[in-house]
Amino acid sequence: MSASTGALHRFVVFGDVVGSGRLGMGDKRLVRAALYEAFGEAYASVGIEPGTVHQEDRGDGILAALRPDVPPDLMAGRWIDTLHRSLREHNARSRVRLRLRVGMNAGLVLDDGRGLVGRAVDLACRLCDSAPARRIMADAPDSDLLIVVSDWLYRTVVAEGGRYIEPDHYRREAVVAKETAEDAWFLVPGLLAPPQDRRDRERDGGREAARDPRDGGHRTGGGPSRGDGPPPAPAQAPGSRTYTAGRDMQIVEGNTFHGGFTGIRNDGGGRDDDSRDNARDNARADARRDEDGRGGRERRA
Repeated sequence: MSASTGALHRFVVFGDVVGSGRLGMGDKRLVRAALYEAFGEAYASVGIEPGTVHQEDRGDGILAALRPDVPPDLMAGRWIDTLHRSLREHNARSRVRLRLRVGMNAGLVLDDGRGLVGRAVDLACRLCDSAPARRIMADAPDSDLLIVVSDWLYRTVVAEGGRYIEPDHYRREAVVAKETAEDAWFLVPGLLAPPQDRRDRERDGGREAARDPRDGGHRTGGGPSRGDGPPPAPAQAPGSRTYTAGRDMQIVEGNTFHGGFTGIRNDGGGRDDDSRDNARDNARADARRDEDGRGGRERRA
């Protein structure tokens, strides 16, 4: 008999309270009550009646698997919107703030009488507990909710759009944890996009610094080509202009050149030709400097 016998394709949700380890027993009770209330309101908003969803308590979180007939676009849209509003309303009136990370996935799920089993369950939990999810909530301290969906769920449900679904507000990041190594999609309701990792910001900032809007986004400047475009051009003096016309003409106006400048040439050949020409020019410049240096010493002598 197949191990998947009895398994059904179900929508899986795993919600986890942020920072629950810092709460005392009284505050934990308040947060847990608010968590179940918010989930209940979200279920009701998509027509899921109490008792019709398999839900397991995880201490400071909830694991749930929905009936196979629940439309996934309602969960990716109205359910998230209602959950977000419930959290905001609670936090506006309560002295104990409730913040949630929620992982979402769908796939074959088996209820073996002891709980939920299946890779879809494992992935939903790992997405929720992933390092990017924790980092995003740390970088968005004013946000109450983070949604993480699997790549499959994003491509098949979220990307199609619909009421309350905002696919353009998700950001994709890689998740590596245990046996998991795949892309996931992150949403912080109320933000155009989740906060970006510092390393990604620095990398993207470098790309933007190398872009020249006058050249359609391509890098510009002198120097031999290395296959990915020439290096960026330095800032030009006010009023200076450079015109480039293919390989046949280049006009430079209003520029000041410093150092051992030897001339401007078009790329008449491949990278080997450039290397030979540059080496020859550098050798000539070195020879001139050596000769000037000897002459100066002789005159001083």
